[in-house]
Amino acid sequence: MNLLGIDTSGNIASVAVCNENTVIAQTTVMTRLTHSQIILPLCKDVLSKAEMTLDDIDRIVVAVGPGSYTGLRIGISAVKGMCFGAEKECVGISTLEGLAFNMSGTGRKICSVMSARQNLVYTAFFEDNNGVITRLSEDRIIPYEKLYEEISEGTVIVGDYAKNFIEKFSDKNLLLAPPHLRYQLASSLCFAGMTKNPITADELDASYLQLTKAEKDLEEKKNGGNA
Repeated sequence: MNLLGIDTSGNIASVAVCNENTVIAQTTVMTRLTHSQIILPLCKDVLSKAEMTLDDIDRIVVAVGPGSYTGLRIGISAVKGMCFGAEKECVGISTLEGLAFNMSGTGRKICSVMSARQNLVYTAFFEDNNGVITRLSEDRIIPYEKLYEEISEGTVIVGDYAKNFIEKFSDKNLLLAPPHLRYQLASSLCFAGMTKNPITADELDASYLQLTKAEKDLEEKKNGGNA
């Protein structure tokens, strides 16, 4: 099975082509450009490096959040367009689960941690057992102090807030993912996507875990009107 993975959930833009045995091609960049400017050219480039076209792809995997509202919408919209046009099956993967797959083979408990806002983080716990990643908790948005209370020594921390979290709570003897595995990788989405049942493009949807800015503004207006 050939898979195309796309992650636009943060400052990272990552695209990969994988099969069950290897990463055939991958490009991951931290960019200031909007994902709408970069993601389709990246897909074209990675497919070219893999010596494939979209016709050779069996399944498209995309990060569905949590993460950047705009980035997630762009990635999901791009995948929907490709799936509708080429009649491909797809899978949506939690950004936090994709990060956990970066730590496959460690044999440890894994905590994915992404910055949300103020003192909040997106987080979830996983465990690796001989390369098999098992989810231990649902994706949540919680204060990082609460995460500190729950986390156990020896846990591997991965994600864009991992270094900050370990620096704040150095007494827990936590393990920091190395820089090249700390952020989103489309190849990890692909390997996570191999373990899921495919869905149709119509079923793809983002999981923000908190209100979008438009929803927050509307909520504030409602609260102000009731005051």
